[in-house]
Amino acid sequence: MTVHLYLSLIPEALIASMLSPEEFGAYYAVGSNKKSSGQAIFFEIDPDYRSKHFRIQEGIARCIPHDDGTPKASIYISVYRVLEQIDIKTLKRLYLVTQDGRTLGLDPSDVLPEPCEGLHLYKEVVPVSPLVASRLNPLEFYDLIVKNPTSLVTMPAIAFVELRLGELAEDPDMGEIGDLPYPNMDHLREVLVDLQKKPVATKMVDRTSPSTFPYRTMKNGLFVGNESKLLYYPIPSHEVLREENYRWWRSANI
Repeated sequence: MTVHLYLSLIPEALIASMLSPEEFGAYYAVGSNKKSSGQAIFFEIDPDYRSKHFRIQEGIARCIPHDDGTPKASIYISVYRVLEQIDIKTLKRLYLVTQDGRTLGLDPSDVLPEPCEGLHLYKEVVPVSPLVASRLNPLEFYDLIVKNPTSLVTMPAIAFVELRLGELAEDPDMGEIGDLPYPNMDHLREVLVDLQKKPVATKMVDRTSPSTFPYRTMKNGLFVGNESKLLYYPIPSHEVLREENYRWWRSANI
């Protein structure tokens, strides 16, 4: 059986598995006994990838079928500082998995989203997971955090998504909330208003924000990068998701 390599973001881990991406997504999100569930996000990695930082060959050697012939679901190779040490060029498809195990695969794009006016809201996923408001577009935000930091806070690699702000992006004080599901909206408004008034590029919204987030709040896709490279995985529009991936979309909105 083929052994796959997966980089999980929730939680951060490098995993060997005999399951296909769709099978692994269902297993990882729901669990084999159907007793636990949770959102999962992971990349498939080039199966030929090897690194001095990870005992990949040993992990693959341990990935053997069970006595009854069923495939081995997971062998954890590393659970610490994985993203910063992995070669970004080895990342292949990205998979967004709902809490009931439905999987959406996304391919990287060479075209970044067009810069737009207004404020932004970023959900960092790995290696830390705060919620951050910013006047910077995604490329500028990545540059500030990883490439050219202006503060003592920096990271060697990051994975993050931009979340929708709707009318709050232009008018945080009086804009309609609409269907935005974020907790403590009054605090979010205050942070966004401060960004408009003060000469700062970013402002923390929630330092202890969980890694998970509603997929429907994604504005454009997921960004992952280190000091040498940035990859962008665009997510289709809500209309396309409803038409072409209805079951995943419905599950993502439960």
